[in-house]
Amino acid sequence: MQPSAVPDLAHTHARPVHWLATATAMAAVVAAAGLLQPGPATATTAAGPQAAPAAAPAPDAAAADYPLDCGRAPSTVARQARGDLDGDGNPETVAVVHCEAGSGTPPSGIYVLTRGKDATARVVATLLDPARRNNVADLAVRDGAVVATVLGYSSPDVPSCCPDQRERVEWRWKGSAFVRTARTDPIAL
Repeated sequence: MQPSAVPDLAHTHARPVHWLATATAMAAVVAAAGLLQPGPATATTAAGPQAAPAAAPAPDAAAADYPLDCGRAPSTVARQARGDLDGDGNPETVAVVHCEAGSGTPPSGIYVLTRGKDATARVVATLLDPARRNNVADLAVRDGAVVATVLGYSSPDVPSCCPDQRERVEWRWKGSAFVRTARTDPIAL
């Protein structure tokens, strides 16, 4: 007798236990597929899926009208910082503004800007009034607070060119207003 070129397939006869094992495995695969469904489908445009709406950009400090009386001279935005100060998810702009002066050191004001309904920049708070005769050495927004180094004068006799006091201050939104706190004691320069 000549051996067959095809292997013996006698062991491949299906028994009921084989059918039961196959059915159990298939049921497990179907159950797992039912549990691991993808998320719901979303509509897309020809350009691709729609992104979530982004927060509006921070207001442009150069485009705002400041409550600053410079006479005929224009005002200048000396510094600015951006960040979400009130926790609404939209950034505000904080600007240090002073009148342009031919010489000397004009006093600075610190203003908080937000976007109006028509997307224009508008002043919503004055943190430092220029009438106080202060200057601002630096400005930042950190952890939802405005932080600045304010230069001032110990008396009206000190010339405006040469501030002799320095204070590190912070303004933080509390309820419905900005609250100022000194981060360090005033330092004489």
